[in-house]
Amino acid sequence: MAIQLEDLNVPRAAQLSIDIKLSATVNVTAFAARQKVTGYVADELSTHMHGGEPVLSVGQCIAWRVPVILSLPPHGDLGEVGHIEVDVETGQLMVSSALLEEMRHRAEALATRPARPTA
Repeated sequence: MAIQLEDLNVPRAAQLSIDIKLSATVNVTAFAARQKVTGYVADELSTHMHGGEPVLSVGQCIAWRVPVILSLPPHGDLGEVGHIEVDVETGQLMVSSALLEEMRHRAEALATRPARPTA
């Protein structure tokens, strides 16, 4: 499991020391967060999208950051089109209409990209 710290201002060439103590009740597992995102994007964007492997993200809240992957037969996974965060305590998905539109545009770009030759 990886933890991602957001908005951390790191000096260029200096000693860095990070002490972290956080507390949250994890009511939503990484597996459940991935399932929630997969269901949501299938309903709201496309059945050709699914949630990827979640990463724990520490920002304004502690959340699972779930990548959204575009997958088209017969090619399989084409790539990530964005991510959706899922609050570990409440299970709330953090999405906006702008985020959904951005993922739509990225998916269109990936889907229309020329197919890579197979070896």
